Amino acid sequence: MSNAMRQKMADTIRFLAADMVQQANSGHPGAPMGLADIAVVLSEHMSHNPKDPTWLNRDRLVFSGGHGTGLIYALNHLWGYGLEIDDLKQFRQLDSKTPGHPEYRHTPGIEITTGPLGQGIANAVGFSMASKYVGHKVNSQTASLIDHRVYCLCGDGDLEEGISYEACSIAGHMELDNLVLIYDSNRITIEGSTQLSLSENIRDRFESQKWAVLEIDGHNFDEIDGALTQAKTISRPVLIIANTVIAKGAGKLEGSHHAHGAPLGHDVIKAAKVEAGFDPEATFAVDADVLERFRCAIEKGDLAQREWNHRLKELPLMEQNEAYEQLLNPDFSRIQWPMFEKADATRNTNGIVLNAIARGIPGFLGGSADLAPSNKTELTNMGEFPQGRNIHFGIREHAMASITNAMALYGPLLPFSATFFVFSDYLKPAVRIAALAGIQQFFIWTHDSIGVGEDGPTHQPIEHLSQFRALPNFYVYRPADGAENVKAWKKALSMKNSPSAFVCSRQNLPVLSAPLTGDVENGGYLLSEAANATVTLMASGSEVSLALATAQELAQRGVMANVVSVPCYDLLIEQSQSYIDSIIKPDTKKVAIEAARGLEWYRFADKVIAMDTFGASAPADQLFEHFGFSAQAIASRV
Repeated sequence: MSNAMRQKMADTIRFLAADMVQQANSGHPGAPMGLADIAVVLSEHMSHNPKDPTWLNRDRLVFSGGHGTGLIYALNHLWGYGLEIDDLKQFRQLDSKTPGHPEYRHTPGIEITTGPLGQGIANAVGFSMASKYVGHKVNSQTASLIDHRVYCLCGDGDLEEGISYEACSIAGHMELDNLVLIYDSNRITIEGSTQLSLSENIRDRFESQKWAVLEIDGHNFDEIDGALTQAKTISRPVLIIANTVIAKGAGKLEGSHHAHGAPLGHDVIKAAKVEAGFDPEATFAVDADVLERFRCAIEKGDLAQREWNHRLKELPLMEQNEAYEQLLNPDFSRIQWPMFEKADATRNTNGIVLNAIARGIPGFLGGSADLAPSNKTELTNMGEFPQGRNIHFGIREHAMASITNAMALYGPLLPFSATFFVFSDYLKPAVRIAALAGIQQFFIWTHDSIGVGEDGPTHQPIEHLSQFRALPNFYVYRPADGAENVKAWKKALSMKNSPSAFVCSRQNLPVLSAPLTGDVENGGYLLSEAANATVTLMASGSEVSLALATAQELAQRGVMANVVSVPCYDLLIEQSQSYIDSIIKPDTKKVAIEAARGLEWYRFADKVIAMDTFGASAPADQLFEHFGFSAQAIASRV
């Protein structure tokens, strides 16, 4: 393709982005205009099929700078993903297909929800890691079913975020040779030049993390093409430093930080169009020759997918075919669920459940942020990633969660990630994206309360249950024993569009009796019922057995109490009022017991016995006694 044609295509992207932001009177024109030249050449290199955005072997393109939606939506319209010009005209408007930041499932062609800077880089690493595991399972010496690439566009802000260090470090360590990170180095942030806050040598940083680094003029089509071509020959992840000008082609605002997050203005856009040889009065204009060249993505991608489907049908090895089918169509009936008959910590029972699931489901894999022995998340005799199931994320909680978000969206995988519950603080932004985007990832958080003991208040989660229970479309399971643990996993595996968390104890918990009314799938159930009860005690996790002991203490004092176990508060609040009334009797005084902040319990409770301070350093049994979590102390308060 001639560079003159490429220039016209790039300018078309620029003005579509500028027109979108101008019409909405809101948005970010600078990055899309600066990246337009790269986007045109990248279009020539990518293998994807707009007719089937779910094709497994497609190249992935992640926009870590999610604010650059003018570029994203322009490309998806031009490629033929079903976004029409009218959709572009509704940019950032209510109920449109073109929201302010890209949202997975909301807009065709969006691989993953991005916007919080840096997460997209970790997502790209996750897509690459997923491809390596799936490729190991289904590729053979004579037939490679998984051989695609992962591209990610990022900016200065993405690389300043700490998550980018974490993600790029593990990518280099794993030598992810199908990962290409394109750095839009325009040296501009919202506040002005990057010199205000950034002075490191990006090349040195990435080379020290075992990346190959190429540097180009991001507006020179031949250099862009050469770098993308060379990247395909390099056996480790590649960073392409593309030196660009923000708002390229925007006249007097070219290169200015004022073009980052505000409309350019009608006069500036018109003058820019005149300069580029476009009709200054035409908005959202796409010439036929430009559209024809971009829409080649449909024919090219459809042909590539048909060839791939032929490869799939001609798989030479029966084992390879079976591996592919088992990955894509997991059979949950193959899971042999364990039974538990003695007291144990739920981190232990959870570990046994993890192994049972992994033995039945080949796409079930995951790892911990360097805490597998404590989290009990090792998948026994299942090898190390990428050949095996155990991923060693290192102490990189935020990147770990964003990586597994992408792995979950890759296609045939069910990933989990693990750390101590108190360190969920480090990965909360990725948890929020998982909930918002409806990603079925499984978060395992152990050491769930003051029961952590001697490690003290820095390691004892207090407010964490409340904050995650407040998160929409996120389900927190805090099992009280192994049986609840199994039932929680069965429920979580059935929830295809929601993430789940398993909050598990360090200390042993007794085996509970069978429920009287309801079950874990309802979020809460009546565990113990007393004749003529005047009190209902509610609890989760380790406090359920405490509630049972409190009920016995109350009975000795002449007060009869029911006990309700609530392993998943988020499920309980979704139940009908009639169900809730059947387990939390309306004519009783309602008391919630939780060794955490517990503010959400006031939805049901007249009184909440919870933590009002941080914890302390001491053996766990002493801490429960010290903070008033004993049957005698609670009975007196009741």
